[in-house]
Amino acid sequence: MLKSAGKDFCYSEETQLVLLRLKSIIVLVALLAFGSVFTGAQTAVSSPSPTPTPETKKDNKQTKTDPSKNPTAEQVAESAIFIYGGFAGGRPGLNQIRKSAVERGKVVLKNADGTSETATYEKRVLRGENLEKERVRIDQEFPNSRFSLIYKDAKIIGLFNDSVFTPGAETATAFTNQIWRGLEGLLRYKENESTLNLIGKEKFMGVEYFLLYIKDKSGRTTRYFISAKSFRVMWLEYSEGAVKYTRKFYDHRWAQGTLVPYRSVLLENGKEVEESNILTVTYGQKIEEDIFQTS
Repeated sequence: MLKSAGKDFCYSEETQLVLLRLKSIIVLVALLAFGSVFTGAQTAVSSPSPTPTPETKKDNKQTKTDPSKNPTAEQVAESAIFIYGGFAGGRPGLNQIRKSAVERGKVVLKNADGTSETATYEKRVLRGENLEKERVRIDQEFPNSRFSLIYKDAKIIGLFNDSVFTPGAETATAFTNQIWRGLEGLLRYKENESTLNLIGKEKFMGVEYFLLYIKDKSGRTTRYFISAKSFRVMWLEYSEGAVKYTRKFYDHRWAQGTLVPYRSVLLENGKEVEESNILTVTYGQKIEEDIFQTS
């Protein structure tokens, strides 16, 4: 029942039912509207404002040069020494482990007429402070003869079937080059007081190499091609008069924590003249001094 202007108005039961339903709808709409406002307010509170990205500070300092991209000659040489020293720890490890060496293998010598000779060899080394004080003996066994060369006090003596002889100039030079213009010429450049000159990088068959020149005190210059990726010596070159020699190294393996190429090939003006294969190599074994004596 509602009052209006002092008069009482009575609605029918049907009208009251309609009004009640209308009231319920109004209340429901109001609740929904309130809920929307409340949800919006909650979202506004819980959603944090985007954090402004801080401006990147400009570094006025000059970019430092990466030594691995532009190394010096000494850095290339020392990196190679560290790699060949491997688990032994570079130069100190090489000096400690390789105090002596006994190497046995097979060598194939190819003659100018196309024939070849195969021999077994044994190489024994007592390490010196430098290559001048190195003691080296190589014994080669051919089917019908035994041929030996001894390097001591920077001098060379030959043995043929146990008879002492003085090697000819060509043989002496080849043996000297084997010692001074091999891997030891690089690995011990500092002890030998050799000078270094890094020419730069060269690419062969898609692979980059450092080209390092090493000149010893006697004026012998050897060009080492060192992998820019692994710092292994892949080959070296040197010249004797009009003849250009190239020695290539293959099959690098670990021997007592140091890296050793077990196969090498020597080329003379591009033609293969020698192939050497190491069968076994042992370091630190006792070697008697008298094997370097001839009398």
